[in-house]
Amino acid sequence: MFGLGAITASTLSSHITTIAILTWFAGVLGFTCTVAITNAKPLNGVLGLVSALIYIIVAINAKNFADVVLQASYIVLLDIPVLISPQWAKDAEKHIHGLTAPKWLLTALFFFASWGLLYLMDTQIFISPRPIIDSVASAIGFTGALLCTLRFREQYYFWTAQGVMSIVLWGVTAMQGDASPVLFLTYIMYFMNDMIAFFDSHTHWFHKPAAVNEEKLQEQAD
Repeated sequence: MFGLGAITASTLSSHITTIAILTWFAGVLGFTCTVAITNAKPLNGVLGLVSALIYIIVAINAKNFADVVLQASYIVLLDIPVLISPQWAKDAEKHIHGLTAPKWLLTALFFFASWGLLYLMDTQIFISPRPIIDSVASAIGFTGALLCTLRFREQYYFWTAQGVMSIVLWGVTAMQGDASPVLFLTYIMYFMNDMIAFFDSHTHWFHKPAAVNEEKLQEQAD
């Protein structure tokens, strides 16, 4: 409720335009979506799909074209799989695993390849006023989305880094007059949600539930 209130207050304190209203919708739905992901709830599929579509419109208007690709990747990697497979969130805590050294290497290669392609797109095909920030933030988010789909807990390292970069991206975008400050605040809310994954013991992504721990201890005892 704090996050939704902050996003709404920021919208009302700025000049109200069609893009500002769309940004408010995207921020509210997107923030609720991230909370649903943190709690492994299937509701994030519907919320994420709608918010990503609105984000695409806002990002095109702001000329953050790599972010457009990022939002499209969220639809493909996160929203559609959840919608067509409701079992994604069932017993999610039992399917979360960590990256091994070889998988970390593959993850790094995937990130740098994504970054290179997005930067080329921002500078050669669609000319973005902020190609470096835009491409880096989107490549990090793209990698985090892939790890989320595959249920790797290390996704939250990427979500956190992407949150910081998106705060910078949309803060600079707002300062340059290409967007309202609402997305800047929204990504601060996203960053706060990422911190929950690290420090809240009830979050499955980083902390094993007591029931799972007891089950493992029982198996070891047997």
